Amino acid sequence: MLPRSFGPYVLFDSIGKGGMAEAYLARQKMQLGGTRLCVIKQILPNLAADPQFSDMFIHEAKLAARLSHANVVEVVHLGSEDGRLFIAMEYVEGFDLNDLLRRCWRAKVALPLEFSLYIVAEVLRGLDYAHRRKDETGNPLGLVHRDVSPSNLLVSFEGEVKVCDFGIARANDEICAAPVALEFDEALRGKAGYMSPEHARGEAVDARADVFAAGIVLWELVAGRRMYTRGDGAYSLLEQARRAVVPEFVSRGIPEEQALRAILGKALAVDRERRYPSAAAMLRELEAYLARAKLRASGPALGQWLMRTLGEEIVARRRSRERAVGALEKGAPLVMEPIAQVKPARATRAVRAKPRLAFAAVALATLAATLLANVAR
Repeated sequence: MLPRSFGPYVLFDSIGKGGMAEAYLARQKMQLGGTRLCVIKQILPNLAADPQFSDMFIHEAKLAARLSHANVVEVVHLGSEDGRLFIAMEYVEGFDLNDLLRRCWRAKVALPLEFSLYIVAEVLRGLDYAHRRKDETGNPLGLVHRDVSPSNLLVSFEGEVKVCDFGIARANDEICAAPVALEFDEALRGKAGYMSPEHARGEAVDARADVFAAGIVLWELVAGRRMYTRGDGAYSLLEQARRAVVPEFVSRGIPEEQALRAILGKALAVDRERRYPSAAAMLRELEAYLARAKLRASGPALGQWLMRTLGEEIVARRRSRERAVGALEKGAPLVMEPIAQVKPARATRAVRAKPRLAFAAVALATLAATLLANVAR
């Protein structure tokens, strides 16, 4: 039941439930007054009760807490409350990339191609920082995300792009092999759609595994569909990831298309020795492509587009719930204000603005429809 207290936090909005945690939007009450928003991920009780999982999760979360970068979601608190292991994270007001694609499809609104590529470039910045991060003695932390998938890529209404859940994927790997995880195995293995072939084979991974995953995200945004699908013959997502057969995508008249295909080919090389050696190397070539193709974008421009096109209703609802929680803390009855329905912008306007948006409208609609179909299964 929401809202409810949880240590120094008041949980007031459910964000979702995954294979290992429940996520809530919360207000933190500061010791000397004032509040701030954050996201609380409560680890599911049966997982938190497993010592092997708990030790791995805490170790990885402590490493993730060392990260401080504009393109990485900050970990602000790791603890246990009422017997529940939890992690508190920076709140990014906006969408994850999965949700953004679905909303574009439902609203029949085109996400400009330059914004899609800008998002991938920002993700690469965050990955490069985390991969290079060192401890106090100058030794590399050796962080690899292991789950660079659309649900872990956040886009804010300010146009910020942030990678979240560093460290959690390694704990996921641990519980995939543990008896306690049997009931969650299917949900966790659904992430196989973004695994590098070496990760899917259970081999040791390094930063190049995250480069491969970023390549899949880029491929899907360009091709307009999932690279691996559950309905692809007799192969499971995990087996498709092991095989790493990259489908050809139909030419859509993308500017300087051959250059973009070359970037994808190198990012998605099955042999990691032939892959980009780092996220920074892939970023350099992607930025050079964006400049050559004259596909320019910025964070503020992306944020304005998101807010104008998709964001007003969500922000209004969240503000209403936050005000209601504030009133409840002062002893007033809980009253949720009605939210006016905001009609989405018409896709035809976006398509007419620039010819290349027609590609984005078709591609993203196809990708979002595929994502929804996979969820329905």
